[in-house]
Amino acid sequence: MSVGALPIGVCLGSIGVDAAWWLESARRLDQAGYAGIWCWDHFVGKGDRTVPVLEQWTMLAAAAALTSRAELGSFVANVMNRHPAVLARMAGTVQAISGGRLTLGIGIGGHPAEHRAYGIEWPSATERAGRLEGAVAAIRALWTGGPVDLAVPAITLRDAVAWPIPVPVPRIIVGGETPTGARLAARIGDGWTAFDRTFERDLPAYLEALAAAGRSRADQRLIVAFEAGRSGVDALQGSPWISRPGEEFARWRAAGADDVIVTARTTADIDRLVDAVSR
Repeated sequence: MSVGALPIGVCLGSIGVDAAWWLESARRLDQAGYAGIWCWDHFVGKGDRTVPVLEQWTMLAAAAALTSRAELGSFVANVMNRHPAVLARMAGTVQAISGGRLTLGIGIGGHPAEHRAYGIEWPSATERAGRLEGAVAAIRALWTGGPVDLAVPAITLRDAVAWPIPVPVPRIIVGGETPTGARLAARIGDGWTAFDRTFERDLPAYLEALAAAGRSRADQRLIVAFEAGRSGVDALQGSPWISRPGEEFARWRAAGADDVIVTARTTADIDRLVDAVSR
């Protein structure tokens, strides 16, 4: 099976790169036929904090105007980084620019150093999970257009409207790297993203929670993400996603995944991905 026929998305590294590289890579992947283009949500790097870091939603908006086929997604938006009402409006605008190709990936975040540096709250994981649940409720409500009155943890909406309504309403995919995160995704998301190292371990918790909530697996989207390397270092050299993508995807489909996201960090990574489509 050719790469172009597979639901393989690519998360373009946004740390240690410039906007021109990111957008040109997005254009090439879109033209090659990859299923999706995703962006991280970080403000500073984890090592050298002077390296450039691209802002997620600015890049997604630019990519929405530059591309025409691929799904565009946040992998994943940190619920603490933006007020949910603001995020709902940003996502709605990107949906309009892209012509309906946006997926909102969202999670509780995982880089406390940048929160300390920027003065952004960093409560416990339990509290962040509660805020995520409230944020998803607020975003869904605002995407109806409103008016919305809602009071959930850390969010109060009073007679709030949000026009135009995004068409179609974007899917909300919840990221979770623990059984607790998987269960939360099952309760509130339109799907779940997990890394390859945690997906099979946490899938039973996800499916049990989905059944307990009376929700159908057929309506959900399960995505496995693969990370490798460091910023500025090739992530896909020798990767099975280049040499045998059909076989590798079949393995993860059998494990329960619907889609995959691979990470690309360099021009050499992009060249490999584009070349794999042409074979």
